Amino acid sequence: MNNLHIAMDIPAELVWERIRKLQSAMQAGHIDAYLVTQNVDIYYLSGSMQNGYLLVPCSGEPSFYVKRSLWRAGQETPLRVQELGSFKQLRATLEKDYPELLGAGQLPKIACDLDVLPAQTYLKLAELLGVPDHCRLVDGSGIIRTLRMIKSPWEISRIERAALAVSESLEEALGELREGVTELEWMASLEYKLRKRGHIGLMRMRGYNQEITTGMVISGAAAAVPSYFDGPAGGLGLGAASPQSVSRMAVKRNEPILIDIGCCIDGYVIDQTRTAVIGQLSEPLLKAYELSEQLLLEAEKNMIPGAICSQLYANALAGAETAGLADHFMGYGADRAKFLGHGIGLEIDEWPVLAKGFEIPLQEGMVIAVEPKFTLPGLGVVGVENSYLVESEGARALTRTQLGLIVLP
Repeated sequence: MNNLHIAMDIPAELVWERIRKLQSAMQAGHIDAYLVTQNVDIYYLSGSMQNGYLLVPCSGEPSFYVKRSLWRAGQETPLRVQELGSFKQLRATLEKDYPELLGAGQLPKIACDLDVLPAQTYLKLAELLGVPDHCRLVDGSGIIRTLRMIKSPWEISRIERAALAVSESLEEALGELREGVTELEWMASLEYKLRKRGHIGLMRMRGYNQEITTGMVISGAAAAVPSYFDGPAGGLGLGAASPQSVSRMAVKRNEPILIDIGCCIDGYVIDQTRTAVIGQLSEPLLKAYELSEQLLLEAEKNMIPGAICSQLYANALAGAETAGLADHFMGYGADRAKFLGHGIGLEIDEWPVLAKGFEIPLQEGMVIAVEPKFTLPGLGVVGVENSYLVESEGARALTRTQLGLIVLP
């Protein structure tokens, strides 16, 4: 193993730039240190996803305390790497390495990614760090999620690679989409083509109990069957243990086929949706599909720096209302999803969200998946989704697949 060398994934200068931005945000928020616990956040800030904790002081040098694998972490990150050792000794280790933070008489304010930190681990950390007598643990998840909203050119290049892989794989797989093939069979073929192009096989999500692999391929009325997943389409899935996306049902003629798929290359995801049909769509489905394209292009036109996220969502709702399809927009009844789009990057559910209450303005460097869809119970789900990069002049589609209803013979 000592003869092996693993190249750093994230460039060292980008890692240090992210650390400096985090420290600047911590100083503005009067936070003394950030204890990063989640693997995705650790990867973002260090370039390594090994098992451990990353301590970033508001000034000075961070330390990556690694349980496993210490050797590999040392290959992957430019930051200082140290053995975690016994978890019970964590406070003593921090006191030794950062006496100005946890020394006698100090009451530091330490942030954690509490939106994803398990309660059991939080309680253990609180006990070890002496909360509330010797330390204050606060939620710092918003700080990192805000930092991660703005993508660097390096990150955008990864998302673009994933977009190309989806476009090429889908084009190749459409030749196999025919009447009688099951959703599972066709999805497996599509996933194989994606894997050959570097897809890691999963799409990470931050939301609690939210899971997704490569996406959803659902045909006909089954797409309108709701599920626990926070989206406009559900699907029968493969059973109660996997109650979403593909089933073993065969694709039929003249019914909508929702192809909501993504790809994750080098940790970064693309998200896109296209609607296909073998034959032709009925008039209600075709009307809804055409509206979804209209709403997508309207959002694209308005996605300029300074545009307010909640207003983009409100515009789409108004468009659906005018067309008489408001009750079917992004789901149906109590199972409607309350957003138009979402940030993507290392996770599929990043900030910003195009939704009510998200009042922040768009900024250059944000990457957002916009997905107007319509759910018609008994008929299916139709819609489109493109992933966009917000640039100075407006939105640029990173999605490579041509827009339009896919009509198969």
